[in-house]
Amino acid sequence: MRTHFFYQLALFTSFSFIISNCYSQDNLKPKKPNIILIMADDLGYGDVGFNGNDKVITPYLDKMSKDGIKFTRFYAAAPLCSPTRASVLTGRSPFRQGVFAAHTGGMRPAETTIAEVLKKVDYSTGFFGKWHLGWVEPDKVESRGMYSPPWHHGYDETFATKSAVPTWDPTKTPERWNSWGSMDDGSWGGSIYVQNGKPVTENLDGDDSRIIMDRAIPFIEKSILDEKPFFATIWFHTPHEPVVAGPEYLAKYPDLPIGQKHYYGAITAMDEQIGRLNDFLKKHKVDDNTIIFFCSDNGPADPLTKKGIASAGPFRGHKHQMWEGGLRVPSLVVWPEHIKADQVSNYQSSTVDYLPTILDILNISPNKKIPLDGVSLKSVVLNSNFEERTVPIASGYQRLYNGTELYAYISGDYKICIPNKGKEMMLFNLKKDPGETHDLAAKKPELLKTMMTGLEEVKESWRLSREGKDYKW
Repeated sequence: MRTHFFYQLALFTSFSFIISNCYSQDNLKPKKPNIILIMADDLGYGDVGFNGNDKVITPYLDKMSKDGIKFTRFYAAAPLCSPTRASVLTGRSPFRQGVFAAHTGGMRPAETTIAEVLKKVDYSTGFFGKWHLGWVEPDKVESRGMYSPPWHHGYDETFATKSAVPTWDPTKTPERWNSWGSMDDGSWGGSIYVQNGKPVTENLDGDDSRIIMDRAIPFIEKSILDEKPFFATIWFHTPHEPVVAGPEYLAKYPDLPIGQKHYYGAITAMDEQIGRLNDFLKKHKVDDNTIIFFCSDNGPADPLTKKGIASAGPFRGHKHQMWEGGLRVPSLVVWPEHIKADQVSNYQSSTVDYLPTILDILNISPNKKIPLDGVSLKSVVLNSNFEERTVPIASGYQRLYNGTELYAYISGDYKICIPNKGKEMMLFNLKKDPGETHDLAAKKPELLKTMMTGLEEVKESWRLSREGKDYKW
């Protein structure tokens, strides 16, 4: 009897331990998962180890790709920064929001962000890094854009720059850099860091990814101590120009040209900080209840690609173009104990899918009156349901002052696009021709017509949204 009693006690204790790790003590309700969105800036599909680059050192990202799902057909909503960022937070095309390109506007107050939704269900919310969806300094008036900081869009704790800064010593003009932001006295004349509305002056030397993570980790730690689920948005500047690596990271690439030393070195420094974040989550035993999404905002930068420094992998084109190289980006998702490890998904997915996926995982119903462009990836990430996407992916980029109006529309194996200025609409079979070398527009006119009609319907829906249909003015 005594042995039987202790056996039952052991079983009860083990069961209680399992339950306590899955449920909170508040009426044994399931714990809400913590959510982290990580985004690199101008990181090409071929600029990470987990996509086949055997020169760049990205051990932590490579491990994450093995610990969860690597997406091979993940698309940015636009081939440049601000529009994609708008799509991540809202689940809506940037064309619905009037964010057509960088510095052409800001996040509209009426748009509903992931942070705003999660704040209503008791999440602590934090933003860290490159915002690029509006100014972050209230009294600074500039020629383009508008004041629309992250704290106007659901974030409690913020540490943000308006746009790009050097990836090493972000308050100083790098040597040999004489483009935008450079100052004769050696200071940086571009964006500055603002924390909770106030300019930052301390802990701004060295690696910029480390500087960002130094603010993100205390936010996460406070949320853990307060026993609140957290939503952290961590948007690195790396490897956007001016891309600079510190001495210890340059030393990791002794045999490469100087430009690639800096580029790869900055990526390795970013990867190191992602590893630091993962170690912190494990130390505090919240890693199993934390979903981490990682992607880039667009393909690699034009000049760095042309110089052979950055890579879109096997794909054609780069940032500012609607070729696959401008839109298809590295992506993964990790959620230990929930997502099976070592999966590779060729399911077509996009940055517009983040909001509907997060809402679906949390069983939060979206506002049916506000059209979303994304779909939930819940069954993809949790059930490995990699069946073909049924909702087409549409992307765009517009700078009308110089006649740039580009589109891409992907449905199944086929894609139509105006890849760059001066081109006509083209048609490709991505399954047979991922490098987009054979234009099928002349050979398949009916398919081209059908897909162009689909794109025009989406564009009209976008127009109606941005002109007031979805908003209360």
